[in-house]
Amino acid sequence: MLSVYRSLYDYRGFISGSVQREFQARYRNSLLGALWPIFNPLSMIVIYTVVFSHIMHARLPGVDDGMAYSIYLCAGLLAWGLFSEITLRSQNMFLDNANLLKKVSFPKICLPTIVLINAGINFAIIIGLFLGFLLITGRWPGVALLSLVPLVALQMMLCAGLGMVLGILNVFFRDVGQLFGICLQFWFWLTPIIYPITILPEPLQKLLRFNPLTNLIGSYQNLFVYGQWPIWSSLLPTFVTGAVFCTMGLYLFRKQVGAMEDEL
Repeated sequence: MLSVYRSLYDYRGFISGSVQREFQARYRNSLLGALWPIFNPLSMIVIYTVVFSHIMHARLPGVDDGMAYSIYLCAGLLAWGLFSEITLRSQNMFLDNANLLKKVSFPKICLPTIVLINAGINFAIIIGLFLGFLLITGRWPGVALLSLVPLVALQMMLCAGLGMVLGILNVFFRDVGQLFGICLQFWFWLTPIIYPITILPEPLQKLLRFNPLTNLIGSYQNLFVYGQWPIWSSLLPTFVTGAVFCTMGLYLFRKQVGAMEDEL
């Protein structure tokens, strides 16, 4: 593990340069440039707020606030967006950089780090806009907002481990990427994002608790809707799942890093 951190530190310039180039390349030749990361999430927040609060009049059970469901939905979608962005990009990170891996000598562990940093930057921009929206509308979550940092760190760990496993397997078995895309669609609907888990029958609620994202995304939603601190003990299964994926990812990486170059 120490060797991994040492490699990342030694190649910090390569990582930062890659992050900067990718960010610039995404918005090159566009008139608004770096403003697009602001307009996209801002439009999502406005649309969901208008549609669900003022047109559909959607309500959370037991909550009188007309905008509560919109905030609930935005919180869940923002957290899911971070998860899906990291995992989808990670599954192709070695394939997309095959030429770079063959021509340039650098620790391959830099690639998942670049994916995480880029996704983290995008998420920071989006969550900043969301917090601005909550402040303007008088729905600031209060001191419980401090819990956002460990929640994001926990989610990053889960995403990094799962993404590493997917990325390595996808090099040798190209069907993995296609299969995970399908699984991700089912995973979305099996995660209480657009519906509160409390509206489901008790047996189904217990079943969905095995989903490592259920309590994690629920913690985001409770934070932004109710200003509640997470129940940390409920996030232990998510932490264990993330640790298992990270261990599997590092094991596969060390065992297959040489074979990946030949396969690519």
